[in-house]
Amino acid sequence: VAGRSTTQRLALQYVFQSPRSSLNPRRTIFESIEAPLKALSKSKAGDRRERVFDALQQVGLSSSMSHRFPDQLSGGERQRVGIARALVCDPRVLICDEITSALDVSVQASIVELLAKLRVEQGLGLLFVTHNLALVRTIAERVIVLRAGETVEEGTVAATLGNPQHEYTRALILDAPSISGSQDAERIVN
Repeated sequence: VAGRSTTQRLALQYVFQSPRSSLNPRRTIFESIEAPLKALSKSKAGDRRERVFDALQQVGLSSSMSHRFPDQLSGGERQRVGIARALVCDPRVLICDEITSALDVSVQASIVELLAKLRVEQGLGLLFVTHNLALVRTIAERVIVLRAGETVEEGTVAATLGNPQHEYTRALILDAPSISGSQDAERIVN
């Protein structure tokens, strides 16, 4: 972010993998969500308060939760706070780094639904960093497969995962958990 304007920094926001470690345990939820606004904008306290409460509402959390601390929330609620902290800046793009990896399946689904809704309602761009191919198939339009930081394959999700051209992409697909096919079931059992 060094060398970028405030406008550029506000437009691109990051949602971390682990909200347990990315949220300061000594700050209330309100303080955590407000922090980027205090650092990057010249808005007044009343405006910041309104934006924090609006961000909480956007992620399905009540403003009454704003006085709580991260350890008083579930994992899914903490992840929603992490998303709200990014949304409070009114970004154009969210970078989501493995944001569902530490969550149980039902909570993962609710976070994915939330992001899909935000994408449509706000015209928000989403960039996912993930090893979860099921998530890629669910939410992505395009995929870039990286190996050791180098692009080995890219394209639409259907083309890239449906007919992988690179051996590394094929290996990732074969190693992905699946219960849909008998070959996969046999491989797991044997």
